[in-house]
Amino acid sequence: MNFEHWRHYARAWLLHFFGREDRAFTAYSTAFCLDPQDVQSARHLAAIAANRQQFDVAEHWFEVALALTPDDSANWFNLGFVRERAGKPVQAIAAFIEATRLVPHQDRAWYGMGLAHARLGQHAEAAVALEKAVELQPMNGEGFYQLGMAYHHANRPGEVARIVRHLVGFEPRRAEKLVCDTERVDLMQLIPELSF
Repeated sequence: MNFEHWRHYARAWLLHFFGREDRAFTAYSTAFCLDPQDVQSARHLAAIAANRQQFDVAEHWFEVALALTPDDSANWFNLGFVRERAGKPVQAIAAFIEATRLVPHQDRAWYGMGLAHARLGQHAEAAVALEKAVELQPMNGEGFYQLGMAYHHANRPGEVARIVRHLVGFEPRRAEKLVCDTERVDLMQLIPELSF
């Protein structure tokens, strides 16, 4: 056992726990240098960087973690998330695909994939991914909204109407937003009068 490594890791964990991210990042970096197989330090470094919106740094550390544990679907999702936030939708999609290959019921990876496809203007592909996301999370109002927008941009007006009807049942305000954002005045009759 490398006691020097564990000393730095434990110190980093405590600093991280108490919100001292700058010092925690430095201590995790030292721990990783002392043990380059320390996937936990790599994950923490990635999480701190992502929290700071340093997406390129976070991407690097998630890639390091995945080199050590390539079957970790959560890290594939996190890599996709930081790539999407960094404006790298093609690379994000690749990571989300790997996350869903490893864990097909990971709804947030399907959702992320849908948003990345939409960013690229690939609305039919976005709809396919978002359909899977809402199938797995049937009460995800934002997922249904994004699916409705994907249908709108893919020129599938009947599907937009279906999504509006569905949303009215549990998120009428979001249904109204979808109607407004798609400029589907014909669907406004589906929106109930809201008192709040």
